[in-house]
Amino acid sequence: MIKAKKSLGQNFLKDEKVLQKILETGNIAATDHIVEIGPGTGVLTKELAKQAKEVTTIELDARLIPMLHLSVIDKYKNVTLLEQDALTFIPPSTPYKVVANIPYYITSPLLNHFLQAENPPQTITLLVQDEVAHKICTLTPKMTVLSLQVALFGTATYIEKVSKNAFRPRPKVDSAIIHIETNPNNREKSLQILKLAKRAFSQRRKKLSNTLPELLEKLISLNLDQKRPQHLTIEDWQKLL
Repeated sequence: MIKAKKSLGQNFLKDEKVLQKILETGNIAATDHIVEIGPGTGVLTKELAKQAKEVTTIELDARLIPMLHLSVIDKYKNVTLLEQDALTFIPPSTPYKVVANIPYYITSPLLNHFLQAENPPQTITLLVQDEVAHKICTLTPKMTVLSLQVALFGTATYIEKVSKNAFRPRPKVDSAIIHIETNPNNREKSLQILKLAKRAFSQRRKKLSNTLPELLEKLISLNLDQKRPQHLTIEDWQKLL
């Protein structure tokens, strides 16, 4: 049995009910191309291979590659295994979906990587830390940079909490399944809003009149000058831009 690598944030899923809930949430069709990050022991990969037309799975840990070939790649010809960092992966130009139990320490950069891609996935279904899942799905008046950047490019839904006992080794915190329906429209505008918002969120306790002084006239006209960034809706940011 391969020991999970703490430095890579590995926690292998062992609960069959959670596995089936991920597959159900991913809404996988027989014509789908699925991209999976961090297959680990291949438990989820096998099920994805049974349901989808094509699966591209990305694993950074070289120790797992031989086992994945024996348990998955040699048995399912519709699976392609890439040994690389998922953050360097270039998304396909054709439609695809992301379904994965990801290393939790790359949650934010991974979401950025795929949501802001020129060809984002149709949907993203992930198993992430429960606390982070709530942050991703929480909007005004407790928005964070993470929830804003997801909301600009899609709609996130909290599906269900997953006990720490569903993993090997047992992590210190509970997890949750989230599902994101992406919205590829107005990508450039969303990137501009995000750039502006990051400036405001860097001093989130200050009012926008202080963090974005060059926009003071516009802020006043929209009645936003006395507000803080977490209190703005997506529509507010759009108007401000």
